[in-house]
Amino acid sequence: MNYISTRGAAPVLSFGEAMITGLARDGGLYVPETVPVMLKADIAALAGLSYEEIAFRVMRPFLGDTFEDDEFRRLIAKAYGSFGHGARAPLVQLAPNHFLLELFHGPTLAFKDFAMQLIGQMMQAALAKTGERITIVGATSGDTGSAAIEAFRGLSNVDLFILFPHGRVSEVQRRQMTTPSQANVHALAVEGDFDDCQARVKDMFNNFPFRDVVRLAGVNSINWARVLAQVVYYFSSAVSLGAPERTVSFTVPTGNFGDIFAGYIARKMGLPIEKLVIATNQNDILDRAIRSGIYKTDGVKRSISPSMDIQVSSNFERVLFDAYERDGNAVAQLMKELNAGGFTIKREALEILRGIFISGSCSEVETLATIRHVFAVTGHILCPHSAVGVKVAEEHLGGVPMITLATAHPAKFPDAVEKAIGVRSELPSRMGDLFDRPERVTWVKNDSAALQAVVRERIGC
Repeated sequence: MNYISTRGAAPVLSFGEAMITGLARDGGLYVPETVPVMLKADIAALAGLSYEEIAFRVMRPFLGDTFEDDEFRRLIAKAYGSFGHGARAPLVQLAPNHFLLELFHGPTLAFKDFAMQLIGQMMQAALAKTGERITIVGATSGDTGSAAIEAFRGLSNVDLFILFPHGRVSEVQRRQMTTPSQANVHALAVEGDFDDCQARVKDMFNNFPFRDVVRLAGVNSINWARVLAQVVYYFSSAVSLGAPERTVSFTVPTGNFGDIFAGYIARKMGLPIEKLVIATNQNDILDRAIRSGIYKTDGVKRSISPSMDIQVSSNFERVLFDAYERDGNAVAQLMKELNAGGFTIKREALEILRGIFISGSCSEVETLATIRHVFAVTGHILCPHSAVGVKVAEEHLGGVPMITLATAHPAKFPDAVEKAIGVRSELPSRMGDLFDRPERVTWVKNDSAALQAVVRERIGC
């Protein structure tokens, strides 16, 4: 199994190499050279299996010889053993033919735990074989950072730096990043928005002397291993509702396009998915791109669903690569145009995208109204991101079961929940002292040189 860059000018890598490398040296994102297809009988055989066994069977074809089978099973078991629900990703019925996939039972109460807990185990195992030490730098709009810190804190061969936009994450999200005491993790508050943080991370990867001397690696959704781990819950939930004999649809609240791209991969693997619905908040660039064919940045607007406050959706590049028939030069040109403000998707590629994805957006008022309505009708409390998904999903319900991804626990966004229903969702007891823990955070200006200097100083390089 080989991995190639979406921009066509980087070395072909194995799974293990792509996992450690993160961003390709040509600025592109790694994708599998071919996507393995599961037979209908193999998908049916997933019914009744544990989440861990489904994860092994779905991911194993992508790994090549990076891990032995028994080793990979052990890594999966360790990754998900601390989750707070035996099903790991349980389904809850909201209405006829509408189901909520709860992805917030991991240690940091967000869907990012599914990927980050596993990639932490895989990276640690891979590095232990070589004796190497790496520096991981990631950008977060809220949940990726806390999940990464939880996964990598205390590891002996990793230094971790997380950039988050100062004042633009919830207090729970911030404290999950700033209260861990392990010396190998560093929370960096950057003046700006998530797109600024993401751009500074890409600056570091594109500065090859810096990248090589600090042994830079990435765990954002630019990392293929992150996407792969998220493919699993599409299979586990669909099979629970009767796949492959029964077709299903998914609605995914998304800003960076990584979670819904995982659904796209599941579809390419043979999972019978009728609709993949992109749900955006008021930062609706993905919805506008699918509807108009024009991808044009328009400034990030602060919202009550901050993890979706994104204009530069990195993983959209991966699906463009397929829509442009894997033409790396064409994708590189589009990304060059994006740096200047935006690009227009050619007609043939747009028709391909519209044949797979539909989209919708949700305003702040609609988000609060959805939280209020779902609570009144079902007693279920949604986080604002999940509410965005539910609102858009309701516009596309039909004869096929719709599964909406619930991406975070409502207690991560207590102010928004309280504003909607007058009830403040409580954190689980294991996090009861989160607001009493001392914080460790470094404020850094939105400047590549300043950030790189902090990294060098902290790792003694």
